[in-house]
Amino acid sequence: MGEKMWQVNTLILINAIFAGVIVVIGAYAQRYRHHLLARFIFLGATTLFLPIISYVVSTIDTNTNDYIREGKQHDFSTLAATCHGGFHQYAVVSWAFLVQIVVVNTSVVVAVDDREGRNKGPPIGLFAQGIWTLYLGVSTMGPIEDNMWPFHLEFMLFTIFCAKIVLKFYAFVKARQSLAFGRNPPLIFGYMKQLQLQEASQLGEPLAGEDDAPPAPLLVMGEEAMQVEKQPHGYVCMDVSRTTIVNSTGLVTFDKVWQLDDMLAISRPQVKDICLSFALFKLLRCRFARYKLANAGSIKTLNFFWSLLLKEGEHARIFRVITDELSFVQDYHFSSLPVSYSKYWLPVLSVSISLLSICYCLVAASFIIKGLLFHWEPKYKHQMRCDYWCSTERQWISTTQSKHFGFFLFDDVPLFFLLALVVIAEVRYIASYIYSNWTKVALICHYINHASLQHSLCMQKWFGLLLKRKCEMMKHWDEKIGQSTILVVHPRITPLLVLRRLLGLPDLDRSVKIPEAVKVCIIRTMRRYRFNGRQLSNGIEFLRQSGVDERFSWACSSNSTSVTILTWHIATCIHELRHPYHYQHGREQGFRYDLVDHKIIATHLSRYCAYLMAWSPELLPDDKEWSMSLYEIIKKDAKRALAAAGCTAGGSLTPEAEYEQVIQLLSVNSSMHDVLRNGMMLGKQLVELIEGEETAWMVLAGFWSEMILYIAPSDNVRDHLEAIARGGELITLLWALLTHAGIMSRPGIATADDDGDV
Repeated sequence: MGEKMWQVNTLILINAIFAGVIVVIGAYAQRYRHHLLARFIFLGATTLFLPIISYVVSTIDTNTNDYIREGKQHDFSTLAATCHGGFHQYAVVSWAFLVQIVVVNTSVVVAVDDREGRNKGPPIGLFAQGIWTLYLGVSTMGPIEDNMWPFHLEFMLFTIFCAKIVLKFYAFVKARQSLAFGRNPPLIFGYMKQLQLQEASQLGEPLAGEDDAPPAPLLVMGEEAMQVEKQPHGYVCMDVSRTTIVNSTGLVTFDKVWQLDDMLAISRPQVKDICLSFALFKLLRCRFARYKLANAGSIKTLNFFWSLLLKEGEHARIFRVITDELSFVQDYHFSSLPVSYSKYWLPVLSVSISLLSICYCLVAASFIIKGLLFHWEPKYKHQMRCDYWCSTERQWISTTQSKHFGFFLFDDVPLFFLLALVVIAEVRYIASYIYSNWTKVALICHYINHASLQHSLCMQKWFGLLLKRKCEMMKHWDEKIGQSTILVVHPRITPLLVLRRLLGLPDLDRSVKIPEAVKVCIIRTMRRYRFNGRQLSNGIEFLRQSGVDERFSWACSSNSTSVTILTWHIATCIHELRHPYHYQHGREQGFRYDLVDHKIIATHLSRYCAYLMAWSPELLPDDKEWSMSLYEIIKKDAKRALAAAGCTAGGSLTPEAEYEQVIQLLSVNSSMHDVLRNGMMLGKQLVELIEGEETAWMVLAGFWSEMILYIAPSDNVRDHLEAIARGGELITLLWALLTHAGIMSRPGIATADDDGDV
């Protein structure tokens, strides 16, 4: 028995680690579940957790009996023992229920249109695991009348678990049938088609950029009450006019939100922006469902969106609107939160069940603390107690004696920490409802549709307070971009770099927050496309406007975007080597503001494009495998050519001397790849530019701001969806931004002809 207990306790400690992994990754790091290593660890923990529980419970039953018989015929003597588990079985079975409750909370439930992808219902297999766990608890507990309180506690956990499963299943069924959720893309497509027909009959639409365009009547919420008819390419509203629809059904459109003025005790842009993000999210779902909306759905929608883009100083607002839009996408496709809004009372019931779960955990934790501080009763101090005796067929030879095995801390301490983790996970689950953008949009629409609330100062203050609140834990994208580089003159060997190489991962220098200068430059570059027919450029247009195209246009002439990116990336690295710049001290050292911003823009976007080639080549125009192999070949060539530079320079040379050394090392390498050679030549041209360093940085900043927009449009919506699942990428944000601006492809590249084109 002693040997068994050591084996069981080892498995208990291993399972405690698995439980922590499941709770932490499931509740706090959902985006990392889409990375290969994290997904492998999470899958391994969830796969092994319940079998280990089953083995531990079945190995040492509540009533384990054993005996040994020795002797001759009619003269047998027996050594018999019976063992009782006490609190041990309850603790182990409770682990399983607690972990399953967290898994239900963090499970992904998706109700989408068939053209968007596959629906994903609640984890019904998890329900079977719950029944098996209940069977383990009941079967090993012994007679119920002798163990009523453990049975009641376990049955309460099972009830909470079942309530969460049933609620998820009900929400999934309702959301799948709902016009506002599962069937929303064909409805939005049909509505936008009708809107286009109405606009075609009206004259005098304002042009974006001349005056503030009026807000577009995009659907925000309330589609359930609409009378619709299914058509081959979407739903058609049966009401005569859009005004009739809005007034009769309580439908909330974005133009109604725009008219809020000072009705809410919160700044108007925040209310309008979150509803605009929600309406744009519905349009983006149409693209995921392969409905092609020309002119972003309607001329009025396109004009209104461009009017926002053309406003000076609104770059932060535009980025925030698209970021919130992609957060709706991430929630809808990679969580179970949105389906709960298919009925207004479902979030309230879901929060109530979570509060019940928290109360249970707090009560159970208080008992454990009491036991740790004031000691359990003797029978609970150990994990197992065995009573043994010796007898013959006719009489007892010895009195019953007892021996204890194990120590209660092996059960109680892991259970206490798991209870604490579950409480924190449930609090976060409740916070995801309270601080969710979905809740904010629902409250705004409820406020608009109920005039009585608009005249209540108390309700205005309450709504305004809730809408202002934000939670950092609920943030989907941290506004950071990856930075990689091919030309590394002074390589650093760090444990993280060694680990990356052992795992075969590409290099990643660092991840940095997007500078404001980058946002401003991207939006300014987009504004130029409004007046040139929205034709994207791979940098050649900026070179032409700057008057330097005759000297640098050769570096943009390749038919491969990857080749162009790497050529200019190498040139940017060489120019930065000659004119180094420390971001945190640049302005304090007397640099001009334009020069500082141009350096920030050029270096950050250059390294981000290199990062995309290394980490996410599927988001780039060229073939994924070809782009990745090209990056690796040039990376190895550059490393081989600069191997001597890192040894001789050692960081002690001046920028000019270091630049000359690198150019010399690259020049003598006859086997160097053509892309690397072209990048070196372009870098020399920039360094030796007659107009000086400032003009060179301006050229680089202008090129990269055009290039990042040039590579963004694509039809690979699935790859962008996966990027959103991993936490988001700048290129995905620009892809959505260009979509709403009516730019679906690069010049000369036709978009796929899908059913349902408008």
